[in-house]
Amino acid sequence: MKLFVWDFHGVLEKDNEKAVLEISNITLENYGYRERFTEEEIDCLYGLKWWEYFKYLLLNESHKKHLELQEACFYFQNSLDIIRKYIKPNDNALYVLEEIVRAGHHQILISNTNPEALEMFIDAVGMGKYFKKKKKKNSIAIDMHRKKGKTKNDALKEFIKDKSFDEIIIIGDSLQDMELKGIIGGKAYLYSHKERKFRECKADYYIRDLREILKEL
Repeated sequence: MKLFVWDFHGVLEKDNEKAVLEISNITLENYGYRERFTEEEIDCLYGLKWWEYFKYLLLNESHKKHLELQEACFYFQNSLDIIRKYIKPNDNALYVLEEIVRAGHHQILISNTNPEALEMFIDAVGMGKYFKKKKKKNSIAIDMHRKKGKTKNDALKEFIKDKSFDEIIIIGDSLQDMELKGIIGGKAYLYSHKERKFRECKADYYIRDLREILKEL
């Protein structure tokens, strides 16, 4: 049996960056700033910690203010409604997840996401069948936005401890995802949406269609 290790944002989902853009700009307006993010800037920044977005846009503000704006985004009253308005399962994601299940392999989702929001994200894209934390215990939120502590490396090491897999397949869109191969071996697939450039990091395969993962079955 193989283990497939998934990242969530930018890989299994699409269009959440539109929600990030709207929430970020509403927060800027609420705090009295004239600056606004553009779609192009959000596309480039997507995957970073939210406070790093504000660091990029508001260079003269303090780190404390950047963190304050991040917290305002996390707790913005209508953020869930905005996220649900935009977020969708990525092209072919549900098909690929189902084929992996049919083939008898195991899957885990490790996301740099607010833990309180992870199941909402999973439900919003219809993936509860595959990654329900309470039932399957195979979805892990690593909230590196707001605190230092457990990393994706730590989470994966902990998950595979005392388990045996024939091979581990990593699918992500960032350097942090690709670095997982360094601790557990296996194969690393770097994914990017068709309209975006691949991030600069080393991978075994560079793909724009999740169905390419199915050659591992």
